[in-house]
Amino acid sequence: MTMPTLSVVIPIYNEEAGLPALFARIYPALDALGETYEIIYVNDGSRDRSAALLREQFARRPDVTRALLLAANAGQHMAIMAGFEYCRGEIIVTLDADLQNPPEEIGKLIAKMKEGHDYVGSIRKKRQDSLFRTWASKAMNQLREKITRIRITDQGNMLRAYSRGVVDAINSCKEVATFIPALAYTFARNPAEVVVEHEERVAGDSKYSLYSLIRLNFDLMTGFSLVPLQWFSMLGMLVALGSGTLFVLLIVRRLIFGPEAEGLFTLFALMFFLIGLALFGIGLLGEYIGRIYQQVRLRPRYLIEAVLENDVSVQANVSEANVKVAVAADQRQKKE
Repeated sequence: MTMPTLSVVIPIYNEEAGLPALFARIYPALDALGETYEIIYVNDGSRDRSAALLREQFARRPDVTRALLLAANAGQHMAIMAGFEYCRGEIIVTLDADLQNPPEEIGKLIAKMKEGHDYVGSIRKKRQDSLFRTWASKAMNQLREKITRIRITDQGNMLRAYSRGVVDAINSCKEVATFIPALAYTFARNPAEVVVEHEERVAGDSKYSLYSLIRLNFDLMTGFSLVPLQWFSMLGMLVALGSGTLFVLLIVRRLIFGPEAEGLFTLFALMFFLIGLALFGIGLLGEYIGRIYQQVRLRPRYLIEAVLENDVSVQANVSEANVKVAVAADQRQKKE
């Protein structure tokens, strides 16, 4: 079977309302590129009719459509990892199903990849998100770059292109929690970025709550750097030094002015600050220990319920095997 040049991996989670519009736009957009392609939809345990719509779409375009139906929700990045393990193209593009990144923009990434880059990210032009979300995203981008040294201008945008070599390197990693754009950046030798259009969601709401975004950034910080632990260690040393200095000053003050009752609430405030600092450090340490705990359990990252694909090579092998069995049975009958 001829391997496609392009694989497009699209994670799906409760996107029933927007899938018809996605189907109507992505196939013409990819046909216009003039490249052999496949589209891999990964249903991430959707609770609506997304899986049924994927089955119907597979029946319409089985030549270029493949679908992985996960048994339970594994998260966006694990769904993409599942698609990476099944994709066959030399260039792999990830795309969200909400059409905030138009499928017509995929051509820009392909053109950039053909210039010799092995990883191409995208920067949203005139973002259609809320002001708070845009500001928070920029702030987290700056903090992430300082901590991890990973330079991704727009980390929340999943419209990205990867070479086969980068995807193979990602597939070799067995992390149970990761951030795929950052992981790809660590493997890429010649990364690049392009500016793409950005639109409002066709239907539905964002699947990322504020807690999910915070959770994702914790995974990003702790999964790619030890800097948070090192920063906290240095902060602990500074606090210890400051506490020792304060203790000496209080002793000197007591010897000079005698015992005093004033300043009690100041000491309470200082104590509460130190307790909060200690709890923050325990939580930070818990993040790293939690990642270790999840990793050492060696549980599967996702479970695949069904795979919808039209693999000619597999069908040919099955047919050939059936012919051999029939010939062998016929020969046995003749001998008898």
